[in-house]
Amino acid sequence: MLRRVITILAILCSIAAYAYKPLYVVNGVVVDSIEHIPHENIERIDNLPADEESIAQWGLGASEGVILVTLRYDTEARFSYEGHNNFTDYLASVVRWDDTMTAERVSLRIVVESSGKATISEVIASTNKQFLKRVTKAINEAPLWRPAERNGTPVESLHLVNLQLPKGKEMPRERGVIIR
Repeated sequence: MLRRVITILAILCSIAAYAYKPLYVVNGVVVDSIEHIPHENIERIDNLPADEESIAQWGLGASEGVILVTLRYDTEARFSYEGHNNFTDYLASVVRWDDTMTAERVSLRIVVESSGKATISEVIASTNKQFLKRVTKAINEAPLWRPAERNGTPVESLHLVNLQLPKGKEMPRERGVIIR
């Protein structure tokens, strides 16, 4: 009987943990999630309790608490060049990797400097050295971004780039050893 009660309590606790959804506020704007924000761009995080004051300020969405996130900038960096409003789409259009080649992927962390120049700060993953070399060349030759700003002054910011080419082609299966 005791084991059954403990199991039920464990299930209820896990359900409660998944049901808890605080209100996220980034630089004064309510957002659905903060998962997309690189931690290096976060200056401060404050947790507000689910009390009358929080609910009065932020509405009923604050009934499970508020997470206030202050970024290192007021305005995010933006990339726009000849119809490309997304840096990954721009890279996909300039990196030469045709349909006859195997699908390859890179995941990079880039810094957009206060000048607007994008540079690679970390290679998170790469399936092919030649593909990485071509993507690196495209980033080094890319047009300038509009940098992030803090109080009207340009500041650097970090961004993630995940690129897979050719578009729509599936990645080959990883080879592994099966031990019987």
